[in-house]
Parts: sequence; structure tokens; C-alpha cells
Amino acid sequence: MKPITLDGRSLHRAQVAEIAHGAQVRLEPAQLEAVARAADFLAEQVRREQPIYGVSTGFGSNADKLLGNRRLRDGIAGAPPQHETVLEELQHNLIVTHAVCVGEPFAPDVVRAMLAIRINTLMKGHSGIRVQTLEALTAMLNAGVVPVVPRKGSVGASGDLAPLSHLAIVLLGGGEAFFQGERLPGAIALERAGLAPVTLSHKEGLALNNGTAQMLATAVLAIERLEELCDTADLAAAMTIDAFAGRSNAFAEKVHALRPHPGQVHAAAHLRALLAGSTLADIAYHVVPRFRTWQADSWVKPEQQALGFDIGWEWVPPAMRAGREKFYQRYRPFRGGKKHQPQDSYSLRCVPQVHGAVRDALEQAKRVVDVELNAVTDNPLLFPDDPGAEVEDKVVSAGHFHGMPLALVLSYLKAAIPTLAAISERRLNKLVDPATNDGLPPFLIGNEDGTESGFMIVQYTAAALVNDLASRAHPASVYSIPTSANAEDHVSMGANEGRHVLEMCTDLAHVLALELYTAAQALDYRRDMIAAGRTLAHAGVDALAAKVANAPAPGHPDRDAFLADVAGLREDLLVADDFVPGTAVAAAWAALREAIPFMPRDRAMDGDVARALRLVEEGTVLAAARAALSDL
Repeated sequence: MKPITLDGRSLHRAQVAEIAHGAQVRLEPAQLEAVARAADFLAEQVRREQPIYGVSTGFGSNADKLLGNRRLRDGIAGAPPQHETVLEELQHNLIVTHAVCVGEPFAPDVVRAMLAIRINTLMKGHSGIRVQTLEALTAMLNAGVVPVVPRKGSVGASGDLAPLSHLAIVLLGGGEAFFQGERLPGAIALERAGLAPVTLSHKEGLALNNGTAQMLATAVLAIERLEELCDTADLAAAMTIDAFAGRSNAFAEKVHALRPHPGQVHAAAHLRALLAGSTLADIAYHVVPRFRTWQADSWVKPEQQALGFDIGWEWVPPAMRAGREKFYQRYRPFRGGKKHQPQDSYSLRCVPQVHGAVRDALEQAKRVVDVELNAVTDNPLLFPDDPGAEVEDKVVSAGHFHGMPLALVLSYLKAAIPTLAAISERRLNKLVDPATNDGLPPFLIGNEDGTESGFMIVQYTAAALVNDLASRAHPASVYSIPTSANAEDHVSMGANEGRHVLEMCTDLAHVLALELYTAAQALDYRRDMIAAGRTLAHAGVDALAAKVANAPAPGHPDRDAFLADVAGLREDLLVADDFVPGTAVAAAWAALREAIPFMPRDRAMDGDVARALRLVEEGTVLAAARAALSDL
């Protein structure tokens, strides 16, 4: 990958993702001049013994402690000084005492994103870090040294102090790091990478650990995943709609022009594109047969006997059409798999409204993240180039480390993710429930012997995942716990929000994979059942009439009308185009079927489920649909 230039002004989400996945970085030479001016300015203020927070004072509730020129305990036996000055010791101690996170370490992509974000904000030239220290941090990233950063320990103000200290401590030759797949002491990782530890100067510890890089890194990577998962959710919905032979008018452009929320309009347009070419969506009610359990005498021809199902319709006699004559003039008087209703349930009909609202939440998060990526988030802020300002006005203590802008949009995403998962699970449930699946087999399996469970428990797993997502949706941002002896008396908890959102993306992907896995089975049944009806139509009126319940007996006054209606049904089956899903849906179905065959009888499903999850996580199914859309 081409190296990405960091200048403090132009970093965007896609670049962070590239760096997270291995791209190298370079520092903009011209901007390093601003970095150097800020460091020189700070050094001059130290020489003048100006009181500056975090430079010549302690941190947090220790801010009222001014540092002297010498250590009060110099010369005490067993405690030799480790640093030339008290100011250096302050910065060193800040890092080593703040690296106290716990839990499993973040994946390397998260840590690399954190490093890139921190380097970029320091390139703004308002933090006081020296050029050589910033270059050492960059060299560590480019060499593939990935600090071990345990996941839990940041309260999101002052920034992500503890996790960023785990980044910085490796730069000092402490802590632990991954290098070439091995977990090592930080000093050894640096040595193997050909790098040397750094001794921190004025404010450099604070510049390295006082910022929002952890919550921002997790937000960027979560947004990257959620953008793909929103498209995957639309694809799963489209495949389910085709499997239901659903109604597409709810997605019409003119409909959404009347309520033009951007995400909703986008989702509706995406569904129309995915369903383009479908002859299953909007199919005539009477053409769709209902599943019946296979019996030994279900079929006459041997090739039909191999089917794992029977099909049938119910005729509606003239006496039962009173008040509905116009409907039965437009549609043949048969009840099959499709209910005689002009609208689908909410989980199908309201996909644009629900999926679109999630997209809008994602867009809001992207707006905030894009601002934060090129913001300065440490404290105090240096303004060495501010003309005419007094020295005290060139060093400003403020609160840019507070993560609330990120925390609140991440809370928004935490509510959105279970919503997207929940509507997916409801569609999956409709597919397996014979009361709601419009004539498909119960649990999508033939089960003529009563021994098969089919896709029953797939829905259980989806339900468990949705419940787990919902239980994690409580916003951490509303629950501040004061820290640092109440000096930091309101914090954002944005780091927890970011970690939750990134982890929740995985469960959302799994729910969508389960829907796609189930919808592919349902789609096979729907197409095969309609195809079986067409085969009967080729065999003649009598063969088709044998599959129709409620038929009047020979000699009954309604017999001729019944046979005429069956002849009409036969004609509709014969003259219709092939019954196929949308072109993009068909491509996604083919990608699934390449890895997971149709399940005619119960089999071990753990391997199927694992493959379905992998196909979604790797983007294989979505890529197939996108390729088909591109061809269109």
C-alpha cells in the first residue's frame, strides 16, 4: 500500500482503515516546522520558569503542586534519580503510572489506528512534542511494533489516558508489544525492530496520552464495518422479500419522496436495485402454491417423487366470493401460499424506514468522527504563533480531551445496531414460522416423518444475539463517574462506547448471516414449489386440478366453473416468465450456495453456520451482489 502522509489537517476515515490494516505513514515535512516551533516555544517558557500545567505542575488534582528545581529526596539510599530533571521525571512517571488498563488486548488494527490518530493530532503543532519524539512514534508504527493495549481502563476524559499510556510506554522501552506475531517486552520489541527507547521532554508524556485516540480508533473501524453491514442488511432483506414473493410498492421512489429522510431514501433505492429483475416480488397471489407434506402418492412421475414436498391450492367457490367479486376478477379464485392482502408485515414493508434510520445514525457518527480526526485533543494547548498575545494566552488549559462529542454519537450507534439486528431476526422468524411464512414449509424442511427440525434453532441463535445486543445498548455516556479526587468530575465514558460498538458489529454481522443463510433455503423452496406447479401445468388441467382442495365433485353445478378456473391457473403458470429473484439477489444466493448446499433433510448445521458467518465477515456475499449491480 502507498504510504499515507500525515499533516494534522487532511486525515480521513478510509486512510485510518488503511493504516490499521498495514499501510505505512510519513510525516509532512512542512508541518514538522510547526511542531518544532511549538516545542521550542515550550522549552523557552520552561527556561523562564513559567508555571504551565503538566509541565511545571502536577496533573489532575495535583495541578496545584509546582515543581521545584531539584528532588526533595535526592541522595536517599536506595532511590537514585533516574532522570536528569524533575520535569523529565514528571513526564516519565505520567506514562508508567497511567498504563494500568486491564482485560484482553485490542486487536492490532485498533492499536495501529490509535497510533495513526495520535500522530496526526500531534502534527497540528499545538502540543509541544519534539520532532524527534514524533518521528520515533512514527518509526514504531511503520516497523510493525504494536503495543499491547488492554481494552478496559479509559473513562473518556482526560482523553484515553490509560490506553494511550500503554502506547507510549513501549516507546520508553517499557510495557509489552506484539512484533512479527510474538508478544514481547517493549524493550525487546523495539530492539528487534532496530529502534531505541525515547526519553521524554517537557509535556511529551501529556501530549502522548491525553487525547481521544482509543474511542476515535474504535469509532472509525466500527463505522467502516457498519457501512458494509448496512448494505448487507439491505441485501438480506431483499433476499427475504424474494423468498416471500413480497410486495415492492412500499419501496417506490415516489413513496419516499414524501418523507425524504436521506437514509430512508437511500435504503429504498438500494432495495429497488437489489430486487431489479425479480419475477417473485409482486407475483400474482393465485400462482403461488402452498407447501404440503410429501406423501408416497404425492407425485406420479419418478422425478417429481424425488421432491421433498407436495404442493396445493384451495379453490374459492362462487358462493364464497360475495363482496369480493372484483378481486376474483383480477386474480384467479385460489388460495395458495400468498395471503390475499396488499401489504407485507412491518419487517418487510418498513425496511427503508428502519434500515434508513440506522444509516442516518451512521452518517451523524461519520460527521463527528471526520471533525475529530483532524482535531487537537490534548491539554494544555500551545499557540506559539499567536501574534501579540501574552505568554499566558499562548498556553491555554481547555477541555478538548473530553470525549462527549464521540460518546454521544457512539451511544446513538449502540441503539441503532440492535435495531438493525432485531428487524433481521423478525424476518428470519417469519421465514421459519408456518403461520407467517406464506406457504413455505414449517422450519423450511419437509419433515414428512416428523423427525426433522430444519432451521428451527437458527432463529433461537439469532434471538439470543439480538437479546445480547439489546442488553448492551444502554448508553455509557449518561453515566459519569468522577475521577482524580473530583478534579475530573465529569467524564464521557466514550471509550466504553467505542469498544461496545466495535464488538457489537460482530454480533450484528452474525444475525445478518443467519438471515441470509435461512433466506437462501426459503428462496430455494419458493422457486422449486412454483416450478413444481408449472410442471403440473404442463401435464394438463387434470394433473393440476388434483392438487386443488375444495374441488366440487363431478356432476356438481360448480364443477365446470372449477375446471375453467383451473385452466386459467394453468395458463398463468405456463405463460409467465421464469420465476426468479432479483439479479443481485440471485448472485448473492449463488455465492451462498457455492459454500453451503441446500438442505433437503436434517444434517449437522454447525459447519453451515460457520461458513455463513465467514461469508458475511469476509464480504463474499455482498461482493457478489455488488458485482451484479455493477453489471446492471
